[in-house]
Amino acid sequence: MEENLITRLESAVTRLEAMSAGGFRQVGHVADAAGDASAMDPSIVAFGDLISQFVNRVVSAGEKIGGHVWDISKIIEKAFHVQKELLVKIKQTQKPDMAGLVEFLKPLNEVTAEASALTEGRRSDFFHHLKTGADSLSALAWIAYTGKNCGLSMPTAHVEESWHTAEFYSNKILMEFKNKDANHVEWVTALKELYIPGLRDYVKSHYPLGPLWSATGRTIAPAPTKAPTPPSAPPSLLSSGTASSSRPKEGMAAVFQEINSGKPVTSGLRKVTADMKTKNRADRTSVVSLSEKESHASSPRVSKTGPPKMELEMGRKWVVENQIGRNDLSIADCDAKQSIYIFGCRNSVLQIQGKVNNITVDKCTKMGVVFKDVVAACEIVNCNSVDVQCQGFAPTISVDNTSGCQLYLSKDSLEAAITTAKSSEVNVLIPASDSAGDWGEHCLPQQYAHVYKDGQFVTTPVSHSGG
Repeated sequence: MEENLITRLESAVTRLEAMSAGGFRQVGHVADAAGDASAMDPSIVAFGDLISQFVNRVVSAGEKIGGHVWDISKIIEKAFHVQKELLVKIKQTQKPDMAGLVEFLKPLNEVTAEASALTEGRRSDFFHHLKTGADSLSALAWIAYTGKNCGLSMPTAHVEESWHTAEFYSNKILMEFKNKDANHVEWVTALKELYIPGLRDYVKSHYPLGPLWSATGRTIAPAPTKAPTPPSAPPSLLSSGTASSSRPKEGMAAVFQEINSGKPVTSGLRKVTADMKTKNRADRTSVVSLSEKESHASSPRVSKTGPPKMELEMGRKWVVENQIGRNDLSIADCDAKQSIYIFGCRNSVLQIQGKVNNITVDKCTKMGVVFKDVVAACEIVNCNSVDVQCQGFAPTISVDNTSGCQLYLSKDSLEAAITTAKSSEVNVLIPASDSAGDWGEHCLPQQYAHVYKDGQFVTTPVSHSGG
């Protein structure tokens, strides 16, 4: 014990001697000794402890699950190490202007972009884990706080708000795995504790008013070759100006009307036959064959988005992808253990004629989906102008990052829990009490009022006016 103490004291004396020998001889230049001094600052040491105590738990829990969950966990670890390096540099650097700040934060932005990239493309089986991790990294932006007019909340509040955004997806993980796999619950718990109380309490203790820049350190100049690129705006902000009205278009409304009319319209639907299933395919290519003429006629973008696909994978997951201009899609041979994943479809209608476990509609435009019963949930993500009708029962319907969504509920599904996040123009249509009556349309609020009361913020929806 005494030997360890002597060793630590000798190490500290060595660092102090180095600082005394040449640490502050040059004005405007950060010497190596200054870097050592910054690294020994109590706030930097505390951030290292934060990584050891909380970040390592997230990585360890992610490794148990593996795959994409481990990937996003390692990116989170990388982001926190990058922030630690930036905190050290801040103590050696004068406060920059906005262009200089963007250049300074570029390494952190690159890591967060790396996390966001994992959530794009075809939806992963661990999509909710990826979204939770990627969204949580926005909490690290507290380091960009420069004052009350900088556009960010105070550092501590920003960390809390960022986690609350990510919590929308972490709650889905808990709902799915609470009674199935403790490793996923452990990962979510570790991630939450990393931010609350971990990062929140750290920022509150060391940087409640933002980073403390050096008064005499070096200056930051923006990159000379081109203007620095600010962090990309959320997808909902980029797409909100181009979304069309969420009211049913004539063509789509006509299709829904025909389906609800009670006429034998299913006789004209394109059925999924036994030879279309992967287990019965002779070529095992995972693509429903369509003629070249049909592919080109549907849309000139088919070659860019991938071939049309509609088949059952591994006996458990129906995949419907890149269907364009098809109003005759139908899945009849399905059961309550199977899920439906609909991706990248446009101007089409799919009818699901049996009870399934879960339905996900992802990155679709002007898509209509009609289903009977769902065991878990119907999820609508990253869509534009979609119409979804439940003819039976659905316990949960969630709408995320979607602009323009019409939800048609049956009498049996009126008690469904509907959750929305970063979505606009979401309308729910309720059937009339008698069969001859009109549907009742209800607009879900997309604006909220926040009032500080009794030590906390109270949030209430802003009602839509008009008939």
